[in-house]
Amino acid sequence: MAKQILRDDQWKKIAGLLPGRTETVGVTAQDNRLFIEGVLWVARTGAHWRELPDRYGHWNSVFQRYNRWSNTGVWERLFQTLSDDPDFEYVMIDSIIVRVHQHSAGAKGGSRRTRQLATAQAV
Repeated sequence: MAKQILRDDQWKKIAGLLPGRTETVGVTAQDNRLFIEGVLWVARTGAHWRELPDRYGHWNSVFQRYNRWSNTGVWERLFQTLSDDPDFEYVMIDSIIVRVHQHSAGAKGGSRRTRQLATAQAV
């Protein structure tokens, strides 16, 4: 496997907070660490989910699980737990890091008819 993003001490801090542990009710997760590494890979690279390398699993399965964890507040708990770790600050994402999609960068918006109506009203 490629270099891991999470160190072992960081993993130990959050492992007990994750759903899918053997001692919890419900389905036991295959590999929470690999899943989190995949999500962090997407966050770190800014890539689309479909570009997720196969070593992390099928992109749609990873995305669906990410979405479930987002809706139940799991990510918020994890990041609050790791927020005091100075080596983990690169995962904190803001508008400086995230790239704008090429179609949202300065193109004229609206349909052709809307632009025609706006031009006609301006005259």
